Amino acid sequence: MGKTEAMSIDTRDDGQGGGHPAADSDHIEAARDVIRIEREALERVSERLAASFSAAVRAILESPGTVVVLGVGKSGIVARKIAATFASMGVPAVFLHPADAAHGDIGMVGPNDVAIVVSKSGEGEEVPRILPILKGLGVPIIAITGSTGSSLAGDADIVLDAGVEREACPMDLVPTASTTAALALGDALAVVVLREKEVDRDLFATFHPGGTIGRRLALKVADVMHCGEGLPAVPDTAAMKDAIIEIADKRIGMTTVVDGGGRLAGIIADGDLKRILMVRSDILDVGVAEVMTERPRTIGRDELVAVALERMETNEPSPITSLIVVDGDGRPEGVIHIHDCLAAVGTPPEHP
Repeated sequence: MGKTEAMSIDTRDDGQGGGHPAADSDHIEAARDVIRIEREALERVSERLAASFSAAVRAILESPGTVVVLGVGKSGIVARKIAATFASMGVPAVFLHPADAAHGDIGMVGPNDVAIVVSKSGEGEEVPRILPILKGLGVPIIAITGSTGSSLAGDADIVLDAGVEREACPMDLVPTASTTAALALGDALAVVVLREKEVDRDLFATFHPGGTIGRRLALKVADVMHCGEGLPAVPDTAAMKDAIIEIADKRIGMTTVVDGGGRLAGIIADGDLKRILMVRSDILDVGVAEVMTERPRTIGRDELVAVALERMETNEPSPITSLIVVDGDGRPEGVIHIHDCLAAVGTPPEHP
């Protein structure tokens, strides 16, 4: 193939084999074998969980300082992720490379901290060099290792067994099942600590001010609802022609119906118009009170947008597309539409 020639590869996953059914079948089976090996490794790790896990949780909960997570190579990547997970949950945590620690960065560790050391073999050169320093500082050491008879396990205060029977690679060398097991143990530690600390949604949101997680946890209904002039409303004495004009004008696909005291009496949606047109020809003169849906689904302005979205999607007997925002007296003060929710939390609707 010349330098100016382009190679075109069809990467579409259409379930038809992409033109190479035999090769594709081999690839898929090989991938399933990898996943099977890693799944079985996780099951064995789960079965081996014992009192040492609870001890690790208590050590982290009782530590007034920082969770310092150490690891080298692939274990270092796992350690970075564990530290990031703890930090995202409001538990002060940092990743410290053992080589950097040996060249001065150990100064960031204090006696109030707790260390999590991740190592498949529990040996090597860099990790054992740091352990005496950690012990000298009085820092509790939690080892996540695949070798419970290693030097690391012997020096650690708490040992979590992340051993696997084999790696998923054909040579049984490349860290695959072992890194999955270590990462799962780290996740388990972080989540159990989160549960014990009883971190609520509002506090969790403060650690995720940006991105989808932040929007899901911080945005409230009041932030995205249609209100004021954007709130569609007609009195319960109005005729359907007034409701149709209001629906068309506000472009939300519905309008609220309010009684003489301004309280929510019902709603009329696009679907109601279609239903009425099937049985009546004088739709424009029909009173809204005759056809409105009474007791529509409502929500409060301080509820999370994520809650509003879930409520609409799981509504029984079928999903709905909007919720009426009412105050303490049952008066509508806004409308939140499902498309607003999806856009707000970063998930575009399938059908605009």
